[in-house]
Amino acid sequence: MQQLLISIIILTSITVTGQSQKMYPLKTSKSKIHWKGTYTFLMSEHNGTVNFHKGTLVTKEGNITGGNFEIDMTTISNPDFLEGKGPVNHLRDTDFFDVSRFPKAYLEITSVEYFTENNQHKILANLTIKGKTQPIEFWAVANTTMQQITTKFKIDRARWDITHNNSMRDHAISDAIEFDVLLQF
Repeated sequence: MQQLLISIIILTSITVTGQSQKMYPLKTSKSKIHWKGTYTFLMSEHNGTVNFHKGTLVTKEGNITGGNFEIDMTTISNPDFLEGKGPVNHLRDTDFFDVSRFPKAYLEITSVEYFTENNQHKILANLTIKGKTQPIEFWAVANTTMQQITTKFKIDRARWDITHNNSMRDHAISDAIEFDVLLQF
């Protein structure tokens, strides 16, 4: 009888815990990643988009606790590319994103700190590009009414070995890649 009672208590606690955690699938067709790369002296810039392949956001008691997102690097685009210009093919090459070997990038949320006064989330995550995983930190705003999260952040491309094959040209390019992201659930 005591064994049965312990089993019921364990099952009840697992069920209650499981119910408070929710998983939200990413609506990839409505989610956007805009990127921008500039030259070191801000003489010019390139920008475009890259698409999500899939993703899931995890919440517990209404707060973000984790998530996993997969980015399809083969979709990297630039508006100039449509006119036969732009860096898109070069960005897909081995010295930048090497999309033939690494067609996906990944972001895994590892920790979230929530600030109720301004609905800001300080997010710690692991970002994997070209098979190399590095920790990143950024701020995001969640809009529960619209079921979306927005964020803007920068990464240092050199941390993921995203470099130009010509060192002179590499120094002309800013190390910062800027992202403006909309996640729709």
